[in-house]
Amino acid sequence: MVKTGLDILVHEKSHLLVNQRVGLVSMPAAVLPDFTFSVDALGGAGVIVTALFGPEHGFDGAAADGVQIGHATDPRTGLPVFSLYGAVRVPTAEMLANVDILVFDMQDVGVRFYTYLSTLFYVLLGAGKAGKPVFVLDRPNPITGSLIEGGAILPGFESFVGIINIPIRHGMTLGELARYMNKEYALDADLHVIGMQGWQRQMWFDETALPWVTTSPAMPHLSTATLYPGMCLLEGTNLSLGRGTALPFEVCGAPWADGYALAEALNRLQLPGVRFRATAFTPATSTHAGAECHGVQVHVTDRDSLRPVEMALHLIAIARCLSGDAWMWNPHFERLVGSNSVSSALEEGRSVTEMIANWEETISTFLRQREAYLMYG
Repeated sequence: MVKTGLDILVHEKSHLLVNQRVGLVSMPAAVLPDFTFSVDALGGAGVIVTALFGPEHGFDGAAADGVQIGHATDPRTGLPVFSLYGAVRVPTAEMLANVDILVFDMQDVGVRFYTYLSTLFYVLLGAGKAGKPVFVLDRPNPITGSLIEGGAILPGFESFVGIINIPIRHGMTLGELARYMNKEYALDADLHVIGMQGWQRQMWFDETALPWVTTSPAMPHLSTATLYPGMCLLEGTNLSLGRGTALPFEVCGAPWADGYALAEALNRLQLPGVRFRATAFTPATSTHAGAECHGVQVHVTDRDSLRPVEMALHLIAIARCLSGDAWMWNPHFERLVGSNSVSSALEEGRSVTEMIANWEETISTFLRQREAYLMYG
């Protein structure tokens, strides 16, 4: 079994936090193998937790995507809960007044625009300014640390869903990324990463023997995370990507779409590791809420050969052509891909293959740059 940073800290290294007031930055998927939540695991090891900090979706993981969250009091522990996804996203001196050390423990999904990475960036920034040490408790990248995909963020396209210039699917853990960001972006935090034992870069999450807990309301399964690096790009269009259904990021469509035509055109491409099947669904929330949508379900047949970002760009290109005047982009697409060049290229009719080729130099540079910060073979 892979041992997470939390497991190692509470069972082997809790002395590092003795007599310290700890601020815990966490969320519900940060558990021990027996499902003990991080705040309870720390308390059971004698660690004095004095404040809680929550990311997007909140410390309790209940808020929908993009919903601003205010400060609160945790009803079970009575501890203050400071939101890092509200009016303030960098922990302030006031938030840290009763904290000697920050402990960060979150289960990420290995994608640049999944915002726990951005919260980690701002935690390091705020802690560096306040002179507070940060302990990052590392966890697996659930979609492996060996597969990389996606282009760069161009200047001017940085955002909370593109906080640092790395590929969309980056193949790093949050512990490794903390080391990377702290050095490359001069965040100046007193950083300590409690690494995992037993994790290897080629591992998928279900090969770790660790329990999967929903990482956010629309990320219920590993199968969701497998497609997420690409399917999330549909948030920048007027297609539903299945939020408000049992299969978020695994189905997509719209009221006007022809799912059979879309599936047939995509299957003709013979993309590796995936097949498409026409389907209909009615999302309860988000885009086209309450309307019957027609589109496709994405079925992964070989997750190691699948390239979800490339796949999603093919899907978008074909759906755009089939949708005619009904098709719309929104500005979020540029934030997700990190530039305006992709949507412009698709509008000009350029091939996805050409766009993918432009990623090669970015990925090669990133692989060389990240090497100094990797912690696992």
